[in-house]
Amino acid sequence: LTPKPVRESQSEITLMVLPNDGNPMGNILGGMVMHQMDIVAAIAAGRHSGSYVVTASMDHLDFRAPIRVGEIIILKASVNRAFRTSMEVGVKVFREGVYNRNREHTSSAYLTFVAVDDDGSPREVPPVVPETAEEKRRYREAGDRRKWRLEEVATRRSRQARRRTS
Repeated sequence: LTPKPVRESQSEITLMVLPNDGNPMGNILGGMVMHQMDIVAAIAAGRHSGSYVVTASMDHLDFRAPIRVGEIIILKASVNRAFRTSMEVGVKVFREGVYNRNREHTSSAYLTFVAVDDDGSPREVPPVVPETAEEKRRYREAGDRRKWRLEEVATRRSRQARRRTS
């Protein structure tokens, strides 16, 4: 498979936060933010892999600042690293004032996607080519996070096996 640069996966969604997107306090619903994060990340993963993708996981997500009804939400995503059939996608979320255009980072997360063929079976994805210093840092850190994720899965499976035998 031909390696692809990170820039070819970059995706962005810009939306106006409308009243039906908000909670009683006038802030966007956290689930709506997560939904849009999943969409923009899936677009990035699909662009990189050239196939349909399924969400495997979303890492820790903190909401650092609220996004108010009437503001603009901007979500940016790109593939940080590709493994055999999976990819880590980084997503950053911003709010922007309609009149002053001031932007503030509100949340970030890493999502893992698996590329699938028409039958839903995992398929191989091309390697990622990081070009900038920032992309190279994200690439390295994605390898560390993958190691941590795999250790977490092994630990969970071990606990489940112990519970079944006791």
